[in-house]
Amino acid sequence: MELKGKTAIITGASRGIGKALACTVAGLGVNVVIAARQEAQLKETAEEIAKKYKVQVLPVVCDVAKLEDLENLVNKTREKFGAIDILINNAGVSSQYPFDKQPIEDFEKLAHTNYLGYVRLIRLVINEMMERKSGAIINMVSGSTLCDPLPRNFIVYSSLKVGLRAFLKGLFWEIRDSGVKITSLLPGVTDTDLTGKLKEITGDTSRLMTTEAIENAVKFALTVPANVCPLEIAIINQQTPWTAPVIPFKQAHPNK
Repeated sequence: MELKGKTAIITGASRGIGKALACTVAGLGVNVVIAARQEAQLKETAEEIAKKYKVQVLPVVCDVAKLEDLENLVNKTREKFGAIDILINNAGVSSQYPFDKQPIEDFEKLAHTNYLGYVRLIRLVINEMMERKSGAIINMVSGSTLCDPLPRNFIVYSSLKVGLRAFLKGLFWEIRDSGVKITSLLPGVTDTDLTGKLKEITGDTSRLMTTEAIENAVKFALTVPANVCPLEIAIINQQTPWTAPVIPFKQAHPNK
């Protein structure tokens, strides 16, 4: 795909991994639509990216757990840029508890954001990509899906990611003759605002990755030859806490 002048949607893009990926894509000459829930932070990020990379940036307030927000995101992108060439599904929420202590209301939030949010948004953009026989859909899954059994305190979160990983594999095989590429990223624990709150996991920073490795994986997925699709890219720090896979039960829940 010739990238310069193309359009990408990136969810969860106001900070952390999503912001880093929006900068990476913008650095390739791609116009970006960044989506997140916090309007002030989103606008600040949009201004920063536009000034630094000299591309068009459209911020759209969006809660990926809400279908109407996803529809609005896609409609605003089409109004501004026309075609949607790249989708990077990155938005996610986490909830770390032993299962017997996990708030029941967290289950729906995790499912609607970390699974349905991805599947619905793909469904909203994929037909036009298939009609053009061109497009790239990159999805942030989780390195925890490589663990068997799944890590403690993350079994609801990780099991949804296992389901997402299975869906994306199936989607690749179902539409592989369409020219649309489906790629899953499986990162280990990354040094972001969210993981910074997990004191017992992240006390030793040598066990964390920076976002750079994930940015490089996205560049790779977008720049391989047209007849190549990186189906899955696992990006794991050799010392990641998930390697065990043991995460302490007495782990403070991150502030919302």
